Amino acid sequence: MIKNFDNDLIIEKAKTCAFTGHRKLQIDFEVKKLEEEVIKLIELGYENFLVGMALGFDTVCFNLLKKLKINYNIKIIACMPCLDQDKSFTFLQKQDYEKMVNSADYRILISEHYTKYCMHKRNRFMVDNCSRLIAYLREDKGGTASTVKYAESKNVKTIII
Repeated sequence: MIKNFDNDLIIEKAKTCAFTGHRKLQIDFEVKKLEEEVIKLIELGYENFLVGMALGFDTVCFNLLKKLKINYNIKIIACMPCLDQDKSFTFLQKQDYEKMVNSADYRILISEHYTKYCMHKRNRFMVDNCSRLIAYLREDKGGTASTVKYAESKNVKTIII
């Protein structure tokens, strides 16, 4: 079940970028490098940005996009794997998550309830609806690695930062 909360959403794949990355950011992570890559894509005509709404890299991406919206006409699409995605978040993380969901331009819900595969389905949905993927990948296992492999199998150009 994929639910689009915003009926006027049309995702034009050629103008859409998605993000995937680890929840824990290493010391080598540079927000400036991420910002440079996103701005390059905006200048190439990318308008829609799919964010998986997880902690770590996704949160950084969402906040960067909010900042860039001041100067660029872009849309943030929150891709939520389930309604209770924030169930294990701390109180402050839940508050930030709610602000992000409410400030997104569009919201997509993959599953009403948590399932063993809802994160996987969310990642595939994002890859299936984008032509570029920006990834923060430091391990060859886990959800980020499998999302990058899936993107490669679908010929989605991936930018590793």
